[in-house]
Amino acid sequence: MNADATGRPLLVSDCDEVLLHMVAHFRDWLSDEHAIDFALHEENWGEALVRRDTGAIVPGPEIWPYLDSFFDTEMRRQTLVPHALHALERIGAHADIVILTNLGDYRQAPRVEQLRGHGIAHRVVCNQGGKGPALRALLDEFRPSAAVFVDDLAFQQQSVAEHCPEVWRLHMIAEPQVAVRRPRAPDSHARIDDWREAAEWIEARFAEGPAPLPAPALTEAERGA
Repeated sequence: MNADATGRPLLVSDCDEVLLHMVAHFRDWLSDEHAIDFALHEENWGEALVRRDTGAIVPGPEIWPYLDSFFDTEMRRQTLVPHALHALERIGAHADIVILTNLGDYRQAPRVEQLRGHGIAHRVVCNQGGKGPALRALLDEFRPSAAVFVDDLAFQQQSVAEHCPEVWRLHMIAEPQVAVRRPRAPDSHARIDDWREAAEWIEARFAEGPAPLPAPALTEAERGA
């Protein structure tokens, strides 16, 4: 067994729109500093940003520099999701917690500092792309009795379902203006957008142990039997 393994339950949580609000602050910054209107209800960001002076849609590739600039200079704008801190304190009393955030590795220290400023002092792991492989590495390290993954993005739920099917998957969208327009991710076990209810659900899943694995697909011979 890995020397770092604790055997305790493990919570692996996303940060933006799970622990800290981001998109509404990003919208306000785009409006204030760049005269860009950001329609939060649009799921496709390639159609969501419009230049106020020309009415032109900001193309997808041009959005990333704005996001980079936001995280370079505006992380102080981000606010704590209601009840998140209390939930982490409650869960952390008997479980390990890791924040798995999709930022470049060079932003690991600023994210740690940002979270500490909100009273959240847990290990932060930066990731790019699907989070399934990174979560698998954490499972190999911690060897938890059970694990729960929390994220606001459906494709991350899918990534974890593919690489770590034994992990319970909770879909959470903390921004109400976005949550009301997004269905539950198909690959999640539950959708909860309030940390008070989420903490109850997470602790119940820890008590159950690993999530049940999906039934294996039938072979052609079995389907024809």
